[in-house]
Amino acid sequence: MSHTINSILVPTDGSDGARIGARRAIDLAATIGADLHVLSAVDARDIEPELNSDGQTDRERLLTEAAERAVDSIARLARAHLSGQITTAVESGIPFQAVNDYVDAHDIDLIVMGTQGRTGFERVALGSVAEKTLRTAAVPIVTVTPDGDIVEIGEQRYENILVPTDGSEGATLAIEWGITLAELYDATVHTLYSVDTSRFGGAEGSAEIHEALEQTGQKALAAVHERASDADVSVAGNIASGPAARAILSYSEEHDIDLIAMGTHGRSGLTRYLTGSVTETVVRNASVPVCCVPMQ
Repeated sequence: MSHTINSILVPTDGSDGARIGARRAIDLAATIGADLHVLSAVDARDIEPELNSDGQTDRERLLTEAAERAVDSIARLARAHLSGQITTAVESGIPFQAVNDYVDAHDIDLIVMGTQGRTGFERVALGSVAEKTLRTAAVPIVTVTPDGDIVEIGEQRYENILVPTDGSEGATLAIEWGITLAELYDATVHTLYSVDTSRFGGAEGSAEIHEALEQTGQKALAAVHERASDADVSVAGNIASGPAARAILSYSEEHDIDLIAMGTHGRSGLTRYLTGSVTETVVRNASVPVCCVPMQ
């Protein structure tokens, strides 16, 4: 395989959205025999400054107890399905920073998390913790929408995995992860390049621009075909037209895609702390999990 996944981290706040993400994580850990880490972070900004006799504020105690219940609930579910090690932790701090610190300290390979927590945000907006983690994490994150299909742990199948490409280094890294997941589940990789000339408007030479973009797309798709062939993974490739996020979402719906794998940095050269607008739009609107791969 392109990547080895030995440890998976599940952040949780005890919400239904977090539990849906955890079920996907447990299923993946069971499939590959990975260790599972379950983390809940008590937001230090919510803790009152005055301490009681045991060195905690009443609010801190309540928040810590709730966090402990959240991780214990996921751990109990995991123990019924996993043979690997299950580790639970409750940390205090800024939640997304606590997640990143835990990843670094415990050599985590992959994060799996729901995109809806206790804040009650709408589907079109990521929860603040998921959004900030997505923008700053040094390892891939599988985001799980709360309104996706719920299947029994151990019965999840990823038969079709979509790996969009723009030919960039970020896309290349995502391709490697998409192929890794395809190998694990014996899935078909679908790859997509979108030719979007809308930003050029009616500029002179737009036909030539379209042709040049299409040639670039064919080269990008050919690179995915070659890599998938080397891994003995079935692959299908397509050129689409229009804005990339819209093309990705439409293709996903039309071809029964089970998971999307894409880079968080494309040709725009964004820093580690900003995810590409295409990836963010897909995460916010996709009905299937999205594996977001940082350019590390």
